[in-house]
Amino acid sequence: MGAITGTDFIKRLNQLDTEIWLDGKKVKGEISEHPAFKGILQTKASLYDMQHDPEIKEEMTFHSPEAGEAVGLSFLQPKTKDDLIKRRKASEHWAKRTGGLIGRSPDYLNTAIMSFASSSPLLIGRANCFPENIQSLYELAMKKDLSFTHTFVTPQVNRSESYLESSEEEPIVARVVDRNEEGIVIKGARLLATQGGLTDEVLVISTPKFLLDEDEAFAFSIPSDTKGLKFICRDPFVGGDSLFNHPLSSRFEEMDTILVFDNVLVPWNRVFYYDNAIVAADFSYQSSFHNFTTHQVITRQIAKTEFILGLAELLVQTINVREYQHIQEKLSEIIIGLETMKALLEKSENDAELDQWGVMRPDIVPLKVANNIFPKIYPHFTEIIQLIGASGLVSLPTENAFNSSIRADLDQYLQAATSNAEDRVKIFRLAWDLTMSSFGTRQTQYERYFFGDPIRLSGRLYNAYPLDDYVKEVRNFLDLETEES
Repeated sequence: MGAITGTDFIKRLNQLDTEIWLDGKKVKGEISEHPAFKGILQTKASLYDMQHDPEIKEEMTFHSPEAGEAVGLSFLQPKTKDDLIKRRKASEHWAKRTGGLIGRSPDYLNTAIMSFASSSPLLIGRANCFPENIQSLYELAMKKDLSFTHTFVTPQVNRSESYLESSEEEPIVARVVDRNEEGIVIKGARLLATQGGLTDEVLVISTPKFLLDEDEAFAFSIPSDTKGLKFICRDPFVGGDSLFNHPLSSRFEEMDTILVFDNVLVPWNRVFYYDNAIVAADFSYQSSFHNFTTHQVITRQIAKTEFILGLAELLVQTINVREYQHIQEKLSEIIIGLETMKALLEKSENDAELDQWGVMRPDIVPLKVANNIFPKIYPHFTEIIQLIGASGLVSLPTENAFNSSIRADLDQYLQAATSNAEDRVKIFRLAWDLTMSSFGTRQTQYERYFFGDPIRLSGRLYNAYPLDDYVKEVRNFLDLETEES
């Protein structure tokens, strides 16, 4: 099949029999028509259609020898720095189409699958590992242009470092409870599968933790409608169908779900590894996963920052506040953040190196710096939008109000320095939906914790950063004796 169209994507999802629960009720009927999911699925369909746009098709796809046809460029295993730039430009097309507001656009997990396949030799010859299954999934994903959700996070029962779950028969954290001729059996739960139930497959990976139980150390991918797999949705943040009233949530609301595994059988040919905590740690830290997924994420976050900067300046122009120095300072803060992120992304590409398997990895250090910066600056950017909009973000009429007998009042009293009342309200409703609606506040929390606990991210950067040379320079400057190792 190769690179699919939006119609292909929607048709395939509607054919699945995925068990999704929303507000205590099992979702029935075509998933693409459900009010909570319709907007995001239509948007994702438009992204797939971009792969067939004659003007950019060459920048969105490449010819895959494995698939024998054109496939999505996010599946490309880069061999050169030019390949890295091609991957980035493809991601930019999708990110700019959505203002960077879809955290789980298809290229994110396509990139994850690609990186796992490129690093699968790490598993060769190790206990309970099946590197050939990762390669098979990668090839299948390319050929069918499969869509994925994923889950890494375990339930927040007890966050203390010493907590160990004691229940074996009724586990809370998803774990292997049986191994038989057909595969491994998983029981328990995982958290935070964004777009859970709205994709072809679900990728399940264990992340290393203190004293990880062997039966919690596994990785696999299975179809979303696998028997016993249940997706439990949070409250939807779709404000309504009106693009006027809810310009963002109506199109970009990504549902987050809890995954419940009720004795789910994972066939052996879908298992990457199991019962091996050391492999789980090695695969997390030594594979190219963090290099490539962070490269994709920073590309998206740059597009998001550009969108915010454009909106902030449009607000400034609309109400004519450009002359104030505090406004100039606020816009400059966004500009500084944007250019910093761009520079770090470019540095990661400039300093990229081939790994032991001949894959060109972007340098992880500037990417780690970027993913420490963005969780701090994004909430501030949303605050800047709120401060510029001020009380104008509070009293915003709806689309129906402009189609009623009070239209003349709105036209008179809500006009702006550079726009009519209707356009002014559209602009301000966009700012409201980005920063003050339930959709907008979820976006802020999402970016705060996208890569995990910000404090731990700082610790990882510090512990992995090459400091010895800098210390040596200072010791030499002071003519200190060489420190014994």
